[in-house]
Amino acid sequence: MKKSRSVILEVVCGPLYAVIVLVSLWVLLRGHNEPGGGFIGGLVAASASVLWAVARGSEAARRRLPLGSPLRLSAAGVALAGLSGVPAWWQGQAYLTHGWWALDLGGLELPLSTVLWFDLGVYLCVWGALAGYALALLALGEAIEAAQGDES
Repeated sequence: MKKSRSVILEVVCGPLYAVIVLVSLWVLLRGHNEPGGGFIGGLVAASASVLWAVARGSEAARRRLPLGSPLRLSAAGVALAGLSGVPAWWQGQAYLTHGWWALDLGGLELPLSTVLWFDLGVYLCVWGALAGYALALLALGEAIEAAQGDES
């Protein structure tokens, strides 16, 4: 039994993937003052990876992940979240005490904080972990379908 392709899903998948990732970034950045943040943004980003896997296959979705691997993506997220507490140590404060700065961009001041680094780390970790889990399950399903196709 040969797996049927959904040409419409394959065509729509590209732009929809980009929109979902952009929405996940919006949710990530919105989380400081309203509901959202790294965890929810990572969940939304993982859904983009699942969409890509359903349309193009789990291996294609794995290659599309930032850093090319769910494990590397999760590890980078954990490292970034962990490193976000180091600046407080340098200033003699408790680990993970939030620091705030303003970056002057020539008339425009961009507020930055270690909270954003931490949230970004959570975002990457959640995206990598959940996408890795979902892609592994989808790959298992693909392998079962392929084995059933070989039997007939």
